[in-house]
Amino acid sequence: MLRGKKILVGISGGIAAYKTATIVRLLVREGCEVKVIMTDRAKDFITPLTLATLSKNPVSSGFYLPESGTWNSHIELGMWADLFLVAPATANTISKMANGAADNLLLATYLSARCPVFIAPSMDLDMLNHPAVRKNLEILGSYGNHILDSPDGELASGLTGKGRMAEPEDIIEELKSFFSKKKIP
Repeated sequence: MLRGKKILVGISGGIAAYKTATIVRLLVREGCEVKVIMTDRAKDFITPLTLATLSKNPVSSGFYLPESGTWNSHIELGMWADLFLVAPATANTISKMANGAADNLLLATYLSARCPVFIAPSMDLDMLNHPAVRKNLEILGSYGNHILDSPDGELASGLTGKGRMAEPEDIIEELKSFFSKKKIP
């Protein structure tokens, strides 16, 4: 179901970014071509080297490479992908996506993407339950994005509840399910 698919993975700066390495590995194992976009804050949690090694592709994070001036085209990235997965999606990134901000490569690519977009929220339970975040998720859903449910569990804060990013294996199953349903007339 996923073999041959081009999957773009966007990583925003949250503690759950470490789980994205497993997502990338599982996607490659399924036969996907994977490219990764990271926000600058995501690099505080996981390195581009790790993700480049697992994806077998260079990782993009800025609009261009300062050393060479090479441009990372958000348009090309958005057109390349069969599916764009943003995992983890922090409250900050969700807000910017819902309101059309484009102040980093991940957001500009989201606004340019022509493919289905899956969003895996990740934040503390009080943040996830805040009316502003709930509204932003509703807005993103109304745009046709697929919002992956945040399961109950232990959070980085030590609290327990909803807010943690879905587990990598569950995300992969959601993507498989999406592509298998897509073939049905």
